[in-house]
Amino acid sequence: MVGSVPLPRRPLDPDDPAGRVRGWYENELGWATVPGEPVRLLAGVRFDVLDVPAEAGHAALRRLAPGSPVAVRGDRMRLLVAAGSAEELPGILRWLEWGALPLDLTAIGAGGVIEAPLPPGPESSGGAQGAAVWVRPPVAGREVEASLPTVSALGGGGGAPDLVRLVDTLATHCHRVRLRRVCAQALAFS
Repeated sequence: MVGSVPLPRRPLDPDDPAGRVRGWYENELGWATVPGEPVRLLAGVRFDVLDVPAEAGHAALRRLAPGSPVAVRGDRMRLLVAAGSAEELPGILRWLEWGALPLDLTAIGAGGVIEAPLPPGPESSGGAQGAAVWVRPPVAGREVEASLPTVSALGGGGGAPDLVRLVDTLATHCHRVRLRRVCAQALAFS
């Protein structure tokens, strides 16, 4: 199991801000990063990501456990879900009968990357304009993956939220956002 063996710790360089960010993700959370700057997180190992308009994501936050990490970058929200969920998304959308509609809902899974938000703390308040920030940060020293939405939670008594319900909520709100945008464009041209 990938999550059972901690990754080796990298030494931190106090004069390298990217190194401190990379060190927090790798050493404190055990999450894989990819080389280069800005620091990017590798999806598909410890988590996958659902990427939605921020408006739709905010409406779905109540479906998540309080410990489920959520980040925002510009007008996009990224909700972390259990690894393997990206592969399940198309089938879940078809099963929920959302498959035929164009939704602004994408999944980032194995091999994908996301920009790493600054770790929580005083240094994260001065982030660059448009940089990713945590709405709900992961907590170092706690098993974050146990709080991520997963398909296996469906009908189960575990603490993880149900991925199917989360996807249904996100699809509903993504569709509403799309309809509002289409209506606003129609009014602008009339």
